[in-house]
Amino acid sequence: MNDVFSALKIGSVSLKNRLVVSPMCMYSAQNGYANNWHLVHLGSRAVGGAALVMAEATAVSADGRITPHDLGLYEDGHVDFLKIITEFIKQQGAVAGIQLAHAGRKASHNRPWEGNHFLQPEEGGWQTVAPSALPYKQNEPAPAALTPNEIDALIQQFKLAAQRALEAGFEVIEIHAAHGYLINQFLCSSSNLRTDQYGGSFENRIRLLQEIVVAVRQVWLPPKPLFVRISVTEWIENGWSLNDSIALVNELKNIGVDLIDCSSGGNSPHQKIPVAPLYQLEFASEIRRRCGILTGAVGLITTPEQAAEIIAEGSADLVFMGREFLRNPYFPLHAAHELSAGVSWPVQYERAQKK
Repeated sequence: MNDVFSALKIGSVSLKNRLVVSPMCMYSAQNGYANNWHLVHLGSRAVGGAALVMAEATAVSADGRITPHDLGLYEDGHVDFLKIITEFIKQQGAVAGIQLAHAGRKASHNRPWEGNHFLQPEEGGWQTVAPSALPYKQNEPAPAALTPNEIDALIQQFKLAAQRALEAGFEVIEIHAAHGYLINQFLCSSSNLRTDQYGGSFENRIRLLQEIVVAVRQVWLPPKPLFVRISVTEWIENGWSLNDSIALVNELKNIGVDLIDCSSGGNSPHQKIPVAPLYQLEFASEIRRRCGILTGAVGLITTPEQAAEIIAEGSADLVFMGREFLRNPYFPLHAAHELSAGVSWPVQYERAQKK
């Protein structure tokens, strides 16, 4: 029986436990460039014992940023400081991962603590893009519907970002296809009204994600792990559902995806989410069982006991934690103590193991 502190090998990567720092936007970059904030934020969680430390949603193009302060991998210059971060993470015995993303119609906003409102060009904003000219919120400007040529360019942007991630020393890539961002917008019929090869039927709506996976795999060669985060359900009537996700995942696992990070929602302001501890766990469990693929559980997982039970019961293979890691960068070390698991502490901190 596996437990939360058992090792897991995924392709070329060996994880020392099942605890993952979920990608969390810090909104603290300048022109896409990482800085000391990102080094300390990500590095401290590697010191704290996480097996996999995922950098936040990192834009593959400047217009793919949620805010002007998002991380980016759309310029070669972005690589240098990220390389410092990945080297530090590896020195702590952790694995460095990165989530590649494009915000689509949810781009060009200011930061949450600044109001999270849409930025007009005179405020430093830009024209957003989407599968169709439908804004996320009625009071926001409509995005521009991507042309076929622009879609081709977008796919290449993901490929180039993956190449830069490789050069920066990351060992895991996750493609962000959840939470109402661009790829998720293509998947859902509520946001995708196209009538070409990227819209209409289920097969057409999943095409963009499939083509991005294939393009990324041209530079991110197996056995390097490739994850995809999806919103398993849209949480609206007649919206994207668990059954749609199962059909999608069965396609993705055949083209080189190793793990599905199972989240939900984010594509409709009309969503009704029954938020509660472990409210998304069933999605990871069902996809793992019905698709025969590794999954990650995410969503209000906050205690060592919850994390341990998820792995022990085979509900998921990894536990992705966000807010709890913000509250406690050393959650894995504390969890090991509570669960009486023998783990190695950083030698600099060993004297704190005994009171």
